[in-house]
This record gives sequence, structure tokens and C-alpha cells, in this order.
Amino acid sequence: MALLIYGLDIGEVGSAQSWRETLAELLPDMEVRIFPDVGDTSEITYLTFMHPDLDAIPPLPNLKAMFSRSAGVEAFVDQPRMPNVPLGKIEPAGGDPMMTEYVLMHVLRLHREMPLYEQAQARREWLRQPIKRPDARRIGFLGLGLMARAPALVLKSLGFPVSAWVRSPKPDAEVPISHGRGQLEVFLRQTDIAVCLLPLTRETEGILCASTFSQMPQGAMVINLGRGRHVVDADLVAALDSGQLSHAALDALYPEPLPPDSPLWLHPKVTIMPHVARRPTVRQLASEIVANITSFEAGGGLLQEVDKVMGY
Repeated sequence: MALLIYGLDIGEVGSAQSWRETLAELLPDMEVRIFPDVGDTSEITYLTFMHPDLDAIPPLPNLKAMFSRSAGVEAFVDQPRMPNVPLGKIEPAGGDPMMTEYVLMHVLRLHREMPLYEQAQARREWLRQPIKRPDARRIGFLGLGLMARAPALVLKSLGFPVSAWVRSPKPDAEVPISHGRGQLEVFLRQTDIAVCLLPLTRETEGILCASTFSQMPQGAMVINLGRGRHVVDADLVAALDSGQLSHAALDALYPEPLPPDSPLWLHPKVTIMPHVARRPTVRQLASEIVANITSFEAGGGLLQEVDKVMGY
């Protein structure tokens, strides 16, 4: 058996050497190959990747399963050359503490009116805003998957009313749930700060638009940590300019990098972050790959399998 790694040795994730050393420690019986060093393709049983070029990867006749480092799979899951084997995400079951702290940072920053104080400081103005208690600020999560559950529960423990909107019912959820398009408006009308952690699908593209902004309470705020194409930029600017929304914090944008002429850069009610919510380490990712392979070889399946039809 051999594991082929594609694209994970480039950029900020880790070097080829760190991948080889870590996997040799965690999975010593598995040969590790790093693209383009494919070798005998018949020996490759597992593939893990980041932003794969499926035209560049040769056919792997004995491939059993694949693992994606990407939070979203929309860029490649429908490609004709996508191997017809199970696809899993290499995410920790309890979420990533880096994402939890990042969500909390943005929610608390908006809750305590930090953008207004920053603007007042630039004007040398001694501005004192009324302070809202946590129980008076309703937090709504669009999506309640692996990365959303932990911050939702931490915010709940701090006294915020927390709810979530999801595609399908979640009877075991620890926060109130709305589901389906029919319940989206009810959810939005009771959300003061919306946190988007949805996957990008045909149904969710452009979900943060004029219609949904109009359904939120006046002065509501939006945090987008999902995908840039969840937001209709022109509608967001219009909602901010009209006062319907009071602020937007955007970590995911489209396109990326954001063009210099985008009106979002210098908008006084927008916080731009260059897609920096989390950076898993090689050991974190390798541990999840090993856990998935161990489970799969034992007949238990992948731990975070992607539904290719649903797109997440």
C-alpha cells in the first residue's frame, strides 16, 4: 500500500520532509509518495490532496479512498476525472480550536462595538456607546458543521442566545435549529450577528444577498467565514450604506486575493481578513489521515465522508 500526497507540501502547510517524517512515525507500514513522484500507480491505495489538478494525476487503478485538505470540495467534486472512490475531509471531529477562537474574536469584536471605537479613535473622539449584555445579542450560525459547533457552544456558555440554520433537521443539536429554505426568514429575523460557515453549493451560493439582509433586524451584522461566493458584494455594500447592516467581517472573499479596486477594501463598515481563520499543522492533518485509513481498513468507513451529490 502507498499514500500519494498532492499539493500539501506547498505553501504554509508543511514541507515534503515534514510529511514523510510525521507519517513514518504515525503510520510506519505505509509508503508515502509526494507528487510528482508517483512511481508504480498500481501500488497507490490512498490519495490526499489540496486543490488537485485531476488532469495531472494519472489513473490510480487500486485507489481505495481520497482525503481533501480543503474545507470546500466544490472546485473539483464534479470534475469528470474525479475517481469514483469515497472522499473524506481530514478535519478533527471536535472542530479546530483555531476556528473557534477566530469566530469568537469576530463575534465579540462586533458585540462590543469595536469598529465604532476604532473609527472614533481615528477622529480623536471620546465616544461611549451603550453596552449590550450578551443575552441581548442574538447569534445565528448559518451552518452547524464541525467548525461551527464548538464556537456556537462557547458563545452559548457566555450567555448569548445562539441558534442555527441548517439544510436538514438536527434533532440532537444543542442549540435551537431552523432548517430548509422555508425557515430561513424566521431564523434571520431573530439574528443580530450572523456567522456563515456553510459549504458552497448551488443552493447556498449568493445566500447573503439583498433579500436575506432585508430579513435581518436593522443594524444587524454579518461574519462570513464560509466561501466568498456566499456573499453578493453589491448587495452587501448597499445594505451597509443604507444602515440595514451595521458591519460585515469577511474572511472568505471572491475572488481571492481581493482586487485592489474592490469597494470592500476601504468601506468603513467592512473588516477584510485574507482567509486566515485557521492553519492546521502537518501533525494535525496526518493524524486525521491515519485515523481515516485505520478506520477504512477495519471496515468502518471514512470518519468525515463527503456526500458527492450534496457537495459537502
